[in-house]
Amino acid sequence: MPVRVVSLVPSLTEAVAVTATGLLVGVTDWCTHPADLAAARIGGTKNPDVAAIAALAPDLVIANEEENRAPDLDALRAAGLDVLVTEVRTLDQALTELHRVLVDGCGLARPAWLDEAEAAWAALPAPPKNPRPAVVPIWRRPWMVLGRDTFAGDLLARLGVRNVYADHPERYPRIPVDELNASGAELVVLPDEPYRFTADDGPEAFPALPAALVDGRLLTWYGPSLAEAARVLPSALR
Repeated sequence: MPVRVVSLVPSLTEAVAVTATGLLVGVTDWCTHPADLAAARIGGTKNPDVAAIAALAPDLVIANEEENRAPDLDALRAAGLDVLVTEVRTLDQALTELHRVLVDGCGLARPAWLDEAEAAWAALPAPPKNPRPAVVPIWRRPWMVLGRDTFAGDLLARLGVRNVYADHPERYPRIPVDELNASGAELVVLPDEPYRFTADDGPEAFPALPAALVDGRLLTWYGPSLAEAARVLPSALR
């Protein structure tokens, strides 16, 4: 069982910390949950300090194919470190990968919060046959939106919201705001991360659309917040 773990993924950092706090010896600068996390900071998700990570002598490094860059992961492996790389593009994948990280990777017992999260989403009603079309910006200057194969897009689909760019060839395409407004969307979903959309920064760009301001962590993080997401997001999207 690993006794020293470095996490390069904020969602997985929270998952490990809530399940077994003492395992984490290194986390990224973007790992904000839990708030009282005590572990060495080893740089960002896209620019981790490989030498600093190696110096921590972790038994396992947890990563993600989207959050982290392949050259950094290759450098960690070249330093002799065991790197577990996850892929999370749907809720089902998230639940499977969380089990793999915590149980198979870290040797922990399956946590109750993971069962609670799975049950919370399973208990939701089936999505309507005619979901509400929406655009989901994640950045402005330039405007970027959710495209194909995203975890957040899958959650929204389960909640009756259809991402109008779900079939775009890119996962996070840059789309001019005029095109977003002409996309046929009936809703704009504005999370507060990675860009911090607020009531005063975002909705004004979509004057003809109702805006749903949502907690970005609940929409994009996979971990202990999943159960809360199932409770909170449905009403936030109405």
